[in-house]
Amino acid sequence: MSALSISLWGVRSRELFPGVLASAVVAAAATFLSEHYGAPVMLLALLLGMAMNFLSTDTPCVAGIDFVARQILRWGVALLGLRITFDQVAALGWGPVLMVVVTVTVTISVSMVVAKWMGFQSLFGLLSGGATAICGASAAMALSAALPGHPLKERATLFTVIGVSALSTLCMVLYPVVARWLGMAPVDAGVFIGATIHDVAQVVGAGYSLSQEAGDAATLVKLMRVAMLLPVILFATLVTRLRGGTDTGERPPLLPWFAVAFAALLAVNSLGWIPAPVRSLGTGASQWFLVASIAAIGMKTQIRQLATVGIRPVLLMVGETLFLAALVLAIGHRMAT
Repeated sequence: MSALSISLWGVRSRELFPGVLASAVVAAAATFLSEHYGAPVMLLALLLGMAMNFLSTDTPCVAGIDFVARQILRWGVALLGLRITFDQVAALGWGPVLMVVVTVTVTISVSMVVAKWMGFQSLFGLLSGGATAICGASAAMALSAALPGHPLKERATLFTVIGVSALSTLCMVLYPVVARWLGMAPVDAGVFIGATIHDVAQVVGAGYSLSQEAGDAATLVKLMRVAMLLPVILFATLVTRLRGGTDTGERPPLLPWFAVAFAALLAVNSLGWIPAPVRSLGTGASQWFLVASIAAIGMKTQIRQLATVGIRPVLLMVGETLFLAALVLAIGHRMAT
């Protein structure tokens, strides 16, 4: 590395440091509050970030906040590949795998059609439907990174994160009650919870509130949904290419680098080549990166912008959540008979 490259890297690091540090502090505060009060960490990071919005305008933090919101987000998505292995998917058999593929595909497709019918861009349906069908806030942020640029994209992403976080928390409380009311066996209840609740943490909480067996099944089904992130990102990238590329006019690669990294880590992890301590470190880093990036996105958002979204996006996301639950119950009943 030349002296000039080192010098430029040093200048760039100094430029990014204040914003990166601010994002990390907000992420740490959100994590602390989540661990002590049980609220969704993504939602807390978003709200705390929005409270620090002044840092994203005419301060030394601007460049670093933008870097975390864009680049660190992609690293967090890539490291999600360490959460799942092919053996975990095979352990539950092909029935739940088929259910996950069908429910994710149908939920996203219906969401895009309904969003268009309600007067939104179909891409908002892809964003909100993907968040509902796959893995909540993490999926929303991953899809946002792959979708074409738009003046309202960040606002749509933030609203989606808020919506899926709130709905996921509500479902964590209600769905175990529904499972008991329907008289589901522990594994069936776990499959229902893992296939319907949006965020991983809420799936774990709801599943293990029923039983160890239900919690294990819920976690595995949820990880299958996380694996669906890769083909859905590919679809989002294809849509971006067909629509002319990003807001800079550039056509993105057929598969973004972070999606390739996600697939590579999933494959290597499935082969057992990654030691447990390294895997644990990587999944922890993924969580930190995603929390920090949503905090940075919150800092970049004007609160008054979210106040103008109206009731229609709320109805769309509630409808997506109810549709997913009904679809899972219908497919589960069909498979049982």
